[in-house]
Amino acid sequence: MTSADAPADTGLLSPVRAGTAVEEATGDAAYVRALLAAEVALVRAQASLGHAPAGAAAAIASAAAGAARFDARSLAVRARSGGNPVIPLVADLTAAVAEEAPEAAAHVHRGATSQDILDTATMLVASEALRLILADLDRTAAALARTAAGHRDTPMAGRTLTQHAVPTTFGLKAAGWRSLILDASARLTAVRSSLPAQLGGAAGTLAAFSAFAHSGSPEPRPDASVPDASFSGSAATRDTGARLVEAYATETGLAAPALPWHSLRTPVADLGGALAFASGALGKLAADVLLLSRTEIGELSEGTGGSSSAMPHKANPARAVLIAATARQVPALAGILYGSLVAEDERPPGAWHAEWQPLREALRGVGGAADAAAALAEGLRVHPGRMRENLGITGGLIASERLVAALSDMIGRTGARAAVTSAAVRAVRDGTELHEALRQEPALADVLSDDRLRALTDPAGYTGSSGILVDRALRRPNAPS
Repeated sequence: MTSADAPADTGLLSPVRAGTAVEEATGDAAYVRALLAAEVALVRAQASLGHAPAGAAAAIASAAAGAARFDARSLAVRARSGGNPVIPLVADLTAAVAEEAPEAAAHVHRGATSQDILDTATMLVASEALRLILADLDRTAAALARTAAGHRDTPMAGRTLTQHAVPTTFGLKAAGWRSLILDASARLTAVRSSLPAQLGGAAGTLAAFSAFAHSGSPEPRPDASVPDASFSGSAATRDTGARLVEAYATETGLAAPALPWHSLRTPVADLGGALAFASGALGKLAADVLLLSRTEIGELSEGTGGSSSAMPHKANPARAVLIAATARQVPALAGILYGSLVAEDERPPGAWHAEWQPLREALRGVGGAADAAAALAEGLRVHPGRMRENLGITGGLIASERLVAALSDMIGRTGARAAVTSAAVRAVRDGTELHEALRQEPALADVLSDDRLRALTDPAGYTGSSGILVDRALRRPNAPS
C-alpha cells in the first residue's frame, strides 16, 4: 500500500473537529513536525553548552526542515516493531543528515530516549492546540458577555428538576455560562504555562548526556577498574545534565521540569483534567441551548440550524449537539490519562503508550467544541416573547413563593402557605389563573386588592437580585488573570 492509498482519519465520525484549526494542529503531520522540533532543540541545546558542534546542530536542523520527507504512515507502520514512532524517525533523520553532513549524523538523538522526544513533542502539540482553544473560549466568553448585558432584565422561567421553579432572567443564565467558560479558560491557561519539556535519558538519570558531553574531553577516559571523580560524581559532571535540561527547555519554549517525568505523569494528568473541565463547561452551554431550543419551548435557536436528511422543516441545533457529544467523551478520555499515573518503574510498559491517542482526541474534541461554541454564542438567537409566554403557562403559579412571602406579614407564614397551597391546587384542578383562585380563599378576603394580587402573581416582577448578579459577573475580565 502506498502512502497515498493509506487509510486516513479524516474526521468522518468526529465532525466536531473536522476542518478546524485544532484538527490540523494535532494531526499526524503536526506530530511529525513536533518530533523533529524536539530532536533539533536537543542538539541545539547541546551545542549551546559546547557538547556538540554548532555545525552539527545546523545540519540536523536543515535535514529536519524538510518534514515532508518523513512519511507519517511509514513511521506508524514501522513503529509496531519498536513500540513507538520515534525509533524509525531517528533512523530516517540520521540517514537524511548523513547524506549532507556525515560527521553530524552521530549527534542525532545523542543521549536521549524515545520518550524524551515523544513527550516533548506532545507538549509542543498540546501548547499549540491550547492556544487555539483559548482563543475560541475568549470569543465565546465575549459573545456571552454581550448577551448577558443585553438580556440583563429579560425574564424567563427558572427550571429545577425539569419543572418551572421561580422566575429568573436570561441575562443571569448567560452570565453563568460565561463564568464557566472563564473558569475553563483559567484552568487551561495555567496548564499551558506549565507544560514541561522531557529529558531524562534511558532511566531518568541524564547519565548519557554527561557521558557524551565528556567523551570529547582531552583528559583520558577512566579505566573501568579505577574510579575517577570527574565521571563518577564531581559537581561539574553532576551539573551537566541539569544545565542541559534548562537549555533544552529554552530551545523548545516549554517549562523546565524539576525532574524527568517519564513515570511521573502529572503534566498529562493535569492537562487531561483541565480538558475534561473545559468540555463540561462547554457542555453546560450546549445542554441549556438544546433544552431551550426544543420546539415546544422555543426560547432560543441557533443562528444557523442544521438540516435533516428526512424532514425539510427542521433546523436542528447542530453545534450544540456536537458540543454535547464531546462533553460526554472527554471525561472518559481523561480517565485513561489519570489511570496512566500508575506507571511502573522508571519508564512504564503500556501506561505511557496508552496516553497518546486519548490525549490527542481530548485536545481535538475540546478544540472542536470550543470552535463550535464560539460560533453558537455569536449567532445565538434569543426569543424574549416566547420566554414571557412560557412564564405564563402556569397561570401565575411560578410566583407562589413570592405570594407566601408577601402574605406572611398579613396572615402569618403558616396561614399564608396554607392559603396559597389551597389556591394553587384549585387553579391546577380548574385550569384557572392563580390570582382568580386566590380570590376564593376565605383567609384572603379583603386582605389584598385584585390589582395587588395580579401584580404579585406576575412572574416578571419576581426576579430577585438577578440584575445585580449579572452586573457582578460581568465585572470579571474576559481574559483569565
